[in-house]
Amino acid sequence: MTTTAALTVSVNWHVFEGLTELDPATGDVYAALASELPKGDSTSVDIKLRDGAKFHNGDPVTADDVVYSFERVLNKDNKSLYASFIPFVKGVTKKDDTTVTVETEYPTGVFAERLAVVKIVPKSVVEADAKGFDSKPVGTGPYKLTDNGGSSKVIKFERFDDYNGSRPALAAKMNWQIIPDASTRINSLQSKSTQAIDSVPYLNIEQLKATGNVESEQGFGLLFAMFNNDAGNPFSNVKNRQAFLYAINMDRVIETGMSGQASAVTSFLQESHPNYNKASTVYTHDADKAKELFGETGLTSFRLLCTDHDWVRQCTPLIQESLSDIGIKVEFSQAKSSDVYNTIDGKPEAYDVVIAPGDPSVFGKDPDLLMRWWYSGDTWTDTRMHWKGSDSYKQVQELLDQGIQAASDTEAQETWDKLFDLISETVPLYPLFHRKTPTAWDGSTLVDFKPISVTGLRFLDVGSTK
Repeated sequence: MTTTAALTVSVNWHVFEGLTELDPATGDVYAALASELPKGDSTSVDIKLRDGAKFHNGDPVTADDVVYSFERVLNKDNKSLYASFIPFVKGVTKKDDTTVTVETEYPTGVFAERLAVVKIVPKSVVEADAKGFDSKPVGTGPYKLTDNGGSSKVIKFERFDDYNGSRPALAAKMNWQIIPDASTRINSLQSKSTQAIDSVPYLNIEQLKATGNVESEQGFGLLFAMFNNDAGNPFSNVKNRQAFLYAINMDRVIETGMSGQASAVTSFLQESHPNYNKASTVYTHDADKAKELFGETGLTSFRLLCTDHDWVRQCTPLIQESLSDIGIKVEFSQAKSSDVYNTIDGKPEAYDVVIAPGDPSVFGKDPDLLMRWWYSGDTWTDTRMHWKGSDSYKQVQELLDQGIQAASDTEAQETWDKLFDLISETVPLYPLFHRKTPTAWDGSTLVDFKPISVTGLRFLDVGSTK
């Protein structure tokens, strides 16, 4: 209901189901606990549940469970990050024991895709012990979780024999070792103690190709610059935000810091995205333009706070160097991601610019969802960017509402294109590059394994000869 961590999201793909699901490898939407793929072409949609679906504890899935699952996400007191993905849902009610009715504010073309963000949970189990459920979740997916890895550092799964959906478990058991250290992960694959690893360091891709399968999938995942838009901060001036972006020698950052495993931004979306459209403003390296803009505002120094992910640490010194090259004094600091946000959340005096990674495409790939992640919810727009209430914020909200209510795909695309332009011009937060996600696996023992373009591993429809 609240998790955004890549590991937990990956676990949820195997343990839980929504009424619909999105295939992490293809992005295609399919019916999961719904008996068929629902359409969002009206404001009242009846959805019949998959016949015979059961939770891992043996209880049948009922309409009451579905209603409860949506209510816990939509309840503002629960502060679910997923609520912002379904702004069109007014409510969900029980029609009969195996049918629910979803009432919406308006018809929308992303109805089926967005239902996937709400995972269906057993009402009785969660109400009996909500905290216990977090550590011992009960879902309807093809795998049951038997160890959450909290103490053992190994997340353990078993096949759920009563699963009757379209993605049955092809392995009797799965053990996921939690290995934060990159060199240890690589050694585990080379020694055959693991069959697949994610987050392969870019410098080790060629090394691993000699002993197994390695692929880098281009996706939406990005490194972004977030600016403090508070009225008392120099980055409330759009010229400073634009100057920062023009100053960066992104080709050098990508080639040196990312080993070429990324693409410079030409729009909010990556160029391979089906809804891509080149933005009206593209920030290619232009030191003279950056100097001119900084000269107009008089800004000569600021604080740069960065997360310390392995691959991010390869890039941020190069970003600092680009700024220093044009005479900007940068107070550089880095910290783990949680510490970065603990430092800045709700504190407009705490930072000037943050460099961090992000990838909401684990929840869906449509442009509206990806933009709403950063540019709609209060967590980012108010608590972090201090951008909420500005003229550009209001324009973005109006266009987001128009896009999600569009009567046709063409109309939606036209609205999204306007958003890509507006965001590229006002840049309260903006991508620096879209990166590739490298995955390595043992193709001799994993059957039909597919790498994905987001951090994490997917073993749906995957078998093992071990």
